[in-house]
Amino acid sequence: MTSHLTKRVAFVASEAEAAQQALVELRRRYGTVEPQEADIVVPLGGDGFMLETVHRFVGSGLPIFGMHRGSVGFLMNSYRLDGLHERLAVAQPVELHPLEMAAWQNGTCRRAIAFNEVSLLRESRQAAKLRVSVDGVVRIEELMADGILLSTPVGSTAYNLSAHGPIIPLGAGILALTPISAFRPRRWRGALLPHGARVRIDALETEKRPVSAVADFTEVRDVTRVEIHENRDIAMTVLFDHEANLEERVLKEQFLS
Repeated sequence: MTSHLTKRVAFVASEAEAAQQALVELRRRYGTVEPQEADIVVPLGGDGFMLETVHRFVGSGLPIFGMHRGSVGFLMNSYRLDGLHERLAVAQPVELHPLEMAAWQNGTCRRAIAFNEVSLLRESRQAAKLRVSVDGVVRIEELMADGILLSTPVGSTAYNLSAHGPIIPLGAGILALTPISAFRPRRWRGALLPHGARVRIDALETEKRPVSAVADFTEVRDVTRVEIHENRDIAMTVLFDHEANLEERVLKEQFLS
């Protein structure tokens, strides 16, 4: 078995100037390998580009070790030119499983996956009116809100946190169902669900209150029904520095004021 010290590394970068400069430096130091020939992919940028890279290489089996050269870098390791192979040799792996979204639009089903969250959002000035079911049981007959989202643990520090949802420790086996600016029932703040839960959201009065569904980067407009569950058959391995692993970052985030 090949050791991490001799792994072939492919570098990819966002369009940001800092990322492009880092791309030049790293390729000069460690050489240029195309992703299809690599053992590990190193994206350079922010969390958005990291998410793009994870989606790009789904099914490849390649682990991802991101380095921060963008605006937000919660999912990224710090950027250092020296000692890359040594860092990779002791990096901590985290296995991510995405949510799978099935969204119905005009009788047609569109499917997509999301490593962060699936969100339903109002398309017009009118609040969305939604019926929320979990495992075949209607839990909220009528939610009026700007929208609702279902988040994975790794996505819980992103849009979910901005919508005042809970931060979920990795490995907790939990998903966060979080309303976005709920109007009625006004006091509902969301729910924590087991990762095996199947969530169905029906959009009501869609001619008056159109709703879109978004799975990470994939948007489906004018949906009537969305079903979401975690797909355990899909897995991506993301690598983190031993001294600053993702589990510690998620835990630390809960204590920030």
